[in-house]
Amino acid sequence: MLEEGYINVTGGKVWYQLFNKNAKGIPVIILHGGPGSSCYSLQGLKALAEERPVIFYDQLGCGKSDRPTDLSLWRIERFVEELALVRQALNLKELHILGHSWGTTLAAAYCLTKPIGVKSVIFSSPCLSAPLWEQDQRRNLEKLPKEIQETIKSCEENGTTDSEVYKFATEQFNKHFVCRLDPYPDWLKQGSQNRNPEIYNIMWGPSEFTVLGNLREFDCTPRLKEITFPTLYTCGRFDEATPETTQYYSRLTPASSFHVYEHSAHMPYVEEPDEYLRVTGDFLKKIDILNDSETF
Repeated sequence: MLEEGYINVTGGKVWYQLFNKNAKGIPVIILHGGPGSSCYSLQGLKALAEERPVIFYDQLGCGKSDRPTDLSLWRIERFVEELALVRQALNLKELHILGHSWGTTLAAAYCLTKPIGVKSVIFSSPCLSAPLWEQDQRRNLEKLPKEIQETIKSCEENGTTDSEVYKFATEQFNKHFVCRLDPYPDWLKQGSQNRNPEIYNIMWGPSEFTVLGNLREFDCTPRLKEITFPTLYTCGRFDEATPETTQYYSRLTPASSFHVYEHSAHMPYVEEPDEYLRVTGDFLKKIDILNDSETF
């Protein structure tokens, strides 16, 4: 059973999908990466709907959602408000949250508003500190050939991050740290039309490696101790969201666990889909059981 439609939020309407609305398990809402990407690449997670309702939505400005031109909309506070409005519209009194990449930034910021009814959060390939992310990418770049490092550095310094040589260099980075599938799936390539690079540039910047946007000072690590419901931190062994930093976040979060997908980079839900679904599904079912035992 699939329900889909649009929800009014500040600045426009966002498109959502709700799979298996009447399933017994606690619903899980999926927060996609970006900023300015879409839920397109995460569609494989609808398999979780065998146990529970699964909600996808394209954040405002990308995918099938409205694309307003008001640049003041592209800030994390509005995206937090947007998530609250989506939850309210779908009457999600209890829910799990699964965020990926920028989606974990959004998930953490939302959870730190202390909403009622959140039963767990999965931080998948997390970015919970822009400064730490930047440091990790500098270290990752050092693992690539010198010419790739020098190209990225010079293009950043000269403001030529829209050049073909920069695009080639970032492709080499992506093959190591974003998605290691070879060949790269055609269906993933087709998803580029769902992105809105303007949002990414405003919030992050023109380069993956140096944060110049309005998220440049985002760092919620001092407050992770306030997230007291169960959390699962995951990443790929070769992830740009490095295992070392992901485990560091986990250690700062009281009721957390940590898992590494050994054959993946930043997209384990595509690179190791069966294992990703197994780990995610097992975690969610465990929390459902705990929730049921607390109810009686």
